[in-house]
Amino acid sequence: MLRIESGPQRATSLELFLDLVFVFALTRVSQRLVTDLATEQRTLLLDASQTLLLFLALWLIWITNAYLTSRLNPEARVVVFVMVLTMVGSMVMAVALPQGFGERALVFAGAYVAVQVGRVLALLAAARGEPDPANPAALPRVLMWSGLTAVLWLAGGVVDLPPARGVLWSTALILDYAGLTLGWPVPGLGRSRHLGRSIAGEHLAERYQQFLLIALGETILTIGFTLSGEPGFTRDRTAGFALAMITTVQFWRIYFFRAGHVLPLAITSAREPVRLGVAASFTHLTMVAGILVTGVGYELYIDHPLGHATPAWIFTILGGPALFLLGRAGFEFQVFSRVSWSWLSGLLALGVFVPAMLNMPPLAAGGASAVVLLGVVVLAERPSRSRAPEAPAPPI
Repeated sequence: MLRIESGPQRATSLELFLDLVFVFALTRVSQRLVTDLATEQRTLLLDASQTLLLFLALWLIWITNAYLTSRLNPEARVVVFVMVLTMVGSMVMAVALPQGFGERALVFAGAYVAVQVGRVLALLAAARGEPDPANPAALPRVLMWSGLTAVLWLAGGVVDLPPARGVLWSTALILDYAGLTLGWPVPGLGRSRHLGRSIAGEHLAERYQQFLLIALGETILTIGFTLSGEPGFTRDRTAGFALAMITTVQFWRIYFFRAGHVLPLAITSAREPVRLGVAASFTHLTMVAGILVTGVGYELYIDHPLGHATPAWIFTILGGPALFLLGRAGFEFQVFSRVSWSWLSGLLALGVFVPAMLNMPPLAAGGASAVVLLGVVVLAERPSRSRAPEAPAPPI
């Protein structure tokens, strides 16, 4: 059932089909963020933290599926079943997400648990007493961790008090991420140390790239839907549309410049490919989150280009690109064992712009973020004209 490393590395049609569900899921995350910004300022932080928790749950579902199909044969029947289960469960989570901390909390938690526990049970049943010889206790360990957090997720879905729900779900999510990072340690059964080369690095890298493109696609949907609303193509709204498209193109250029292009080679040539692949999930998570937050900013300055901008709006419009650049700096370190000054200078410039934009309309903040990203691209790409393509040098 293990994937043959010399076999095809491209994502299957079913994996791309699964990604369509996450296009919808990301639109639900963005719209929930927009709703958060429309609430009273005293509850904004709480509302935004709830949205973040729901998004992190969705991301964990996707990344563990990408890891699974990079290790196992995606054409195997059990793997196909697991992907279909993931698709259905993720769709239910996405539908429940807008009221995920309210009346649909149990639906969201139940779908999450069904995916996390169901796919491990399916893989155990398919193994039929013949576990992976390189890691025989892997599935029982994952099942124990998933069973533990399932209790917390379901309890949080049942409890009526939002603060208690937040504590239970936050604890469960921390444990789920810790299990993935630490290799699901269990006394007496050991843990997976993310060693060896038992992963299709090229496939995993492609899946990361595809999800980042999904996030960019979601922002394009946001731009289009926002501009198509009333009052349509006014001068100020059209200017906001142009700034949003310029910013989105710069995200694409910044990601794929050098590090994004050689990520497949970086994972396959790393000393510990599995460990690097898991680490890259966190930098891609940061970049995707930055793109989603920026997409919310697009809606703000296209719909209200010259309106009154609250501090939260300014932090959203400038903070999204900053979050993306922070993730991009970490991503570059994972690929080349260094960080370029272009990303750091962009972060500094965005920080400098924040106080200057507090008394300016949203459109001005959108223009500032677009100018900064254009400057980052110029700084990053200028040396490449005289430098040969750089080979990856991952630190692990």
